[in-house]
Amino acid sequence: MKIYLVRHGETDWNRGEKLQGQSDVPLNEYGIQLARETGEALESVPFDLAFCSPLGRAVQTAKILLGSREIPLCQDPRLMEMRFGVMEGVAFRDARTDEKNPMYHFFHAPACYQPPEGAESFQQLYDRTAEFLRERILPLEGMYQNVLIAAHGAVNRSIINPLAGIDLAHFWQIRLPNCAVCLLSLENGKLSLLEAGRIYYGESEG
Repeated sequence: MKIYLVRHGETDWNRGEKLQGQSDVPLNEYGIQLARETGEALESVPFDLAFCSPLGRAVQTAKILLGSREIPLCQDPRLMEMRFGVMEGVAFRDARTDEKNPMYHFFHAPACYQPPEGAESFQQLYDRTAEFLRERILPLEGMYQNVLIAAHGAVNRSIINPLAGIDLAHFWQIRLPNCAVCLLSLENGKLSLLEAGRIYYGESEG
């Protein structure tokens, strides 16, 4: 079974370099364009089933990618982006350059990251995505051939990093721009990563 794991298209908060987390920000026009171009590239893939985060930007992306395919699209809260609590909406630049910013270690030393108020830890993220895979994806082997998952940057890395042998300290190692596609394989109950971060459009602007 092949699993196409896709990050959502661009939003205005992506373009404005703001931490989105679980804030429900829709795709902008460029994000819709990225999803359309990616959908065109995947047009020949006979998806049997699709999953997505319930956040609008992931739902929009999934629907665009599926196009006219009349297959189930299942929303699962375990695919929602990592929650950043009081820091949602904060500018990336501040978080990346100010060592006193609560999100500084999130980018520079993930293993040392201490979630601010209302935020989620990396361990909580890994736990819920692993549970999703165990409960919703692994049982599908032998039933389906091609499955789509539309989610988010941190979520998708929490799925592919363990398959690639990437530890938490190097969480950001794989580049996943908007609408980047990761291809996974499920065989004999084991997931493997075939390709990571492929884009089907001109270089992402954000």
